[in-house]
Amino acid sequence: MKPDQDKKPQAVALYYDGKSTPTVTATGEYDIAEQIIAIAREHGVPLYENPQLVDVLAQLELGESIPEALYLAIAEIIAFAYYIQGKKPPAQ
Repeated sequence: MKPDQDKKPQAVALYYDGKSTPTVTATGEYDIAEQIIAIAREHGVPLYENPQLVDVLAQLELGESIPEALYLAIAEIIAFAYYIQGKKPPAQ
């Protein structure tokens, strides 16, 4: 069995309005993680898989902003999400 096969499924949802620091809006494991993913898919929210990043983000409280140490990683994910949706970042 691969080491990742016995790892619990996790999901973290972030909210980003283009102005403020992204915040954690949902976290969960197992069935809750599956529900978070299903809701995201229903609403056309892009999904990004990175188990190590989810492990870190899952330690944050709901409504908490992402820490500065994760800005670059999250900015790259937001840029990717914009790109696959054909969107451009909001003008400053």
